[in-house]
Amino acid sequence: MIAKLVLENLKHRPVRSMLSILLIGVPVTLILSLVGLTHGMSEDAQRRQRGVGADIIVRGSTATSAVTFSPATIPEAMAGVIEKQPHVKLALGVINHGLELPLVMTGIDMEKFNELTGGFTYLAGHGLRSEDDILLDRYVAEQKNAHVGGTVTILNKVWHVAGIIDTGKLVRIAVSLKVLQDLDAAHKDVTQIYVKVDDPANIPLVVKELKNLLPSYSVQTMEEYIAAFDYNRIPGVSQFTTVVVVIGVVIGFFVVCLSMYMAVLQRTREIGILKALGAGKPFILGIILAEALLMGVGGTAVGIVLSYGAYALIRALVPTMTIIIVTSWWPIAALITLTGAALGSLYPGWNAASHDAIEALSYE
Repeated sequence: MIAKLVLENLKHRPVRSMLSILLIGVPVTLILSLVGLTHGMSEDAQRRQRGVGADIIVRGSTATSAVTFSPATIPEAMAGVIEKQPHVKLALGVINHGLELPLVMTGIDMEKFNELTGGFTYLAGHGLRSEDDILLDRYVAEQKNAHVGGTVTILNKVWHVAGIIDTGKLVRIAVSLKVLQDLDAAHKDVTQIYVKVDDPANIPLVVKELKNLLPSYSVQTMEEYIAAFDYNRIPGVSQFTTVVVVIGVVIGFFVVCLSMYMAVLQRTREIGILKALGAGKPFILGIILAEALLMGVGGTAVGIVLSYGAYALIRALVPTMTIIIVTSWWPIAALITLTGAALGSLYPGWNAASHDAIEALSYE
């Protein structure tokens, strides 16, 4: 009986019901989009770092976290010193220059990069051959509407697009190491050095040796470095997610509270009839709570559908912002929404349940 009453109440006022469900769905979309962005960008960064093929990374003394780049403070010649250490097969120094979020331009030695990683997968064009050449991954090329043979302007310099590369190997934008060093006034310096070891079993030994050799630098295995890109370990992300979740609960609370309060006022005579027929407070409160929870379920479904729209829109407008659909967060978003809906229904529900039957029947 309660289910039938709830459905009829929602059907009787379709505009109010649909607006309430839509407003509840907005914070669900916000939460799922934020989670999709943090997960997507984290996984993309980890995938590109793994694609380097290195075993150890050496960074400057000012490096604070994996997701921030320190200035180019390591002498380029240090790569040669590291390469001469026992069990070290190859050392590659690169320089990074942050552009607009989330883009980073990386200067590389093309020959050594190919030796370390096996080379890029080219979707079009070829590698770096001249000082004005630039390589763009397919998402950057799409965002900048660039093509092989064309030009792009970055850092107030006009670059010739030599190649479009597939994603997954360290960089989104690659230029010559020497050229980027000159542009950054970091002559003969690099940001970090990737080290390849002759045998994975020797990685701990080489890390220990390099820490003794370079006590003022940060020396980590690539697995340790990549783990720092996990979204849970990126500074501020978990706190920001918590804030958005709280906002979602608050919005759900106020939307449901307002909607159900207006519904109670509009159905005062109906509540009076139910009480006159013997309905008790738990029954009336159950109707209001069930209606609120049903709207919460509808809002969750709408929010999930809208998150796909947000996904498509972000991919179309900003291809370099890697976003994914995180289905594991659907039940979490549902729980958040239903919590807000349940809390929002308590006052209207109690108010309805407290109506005097005679006064409710005489309500105009």
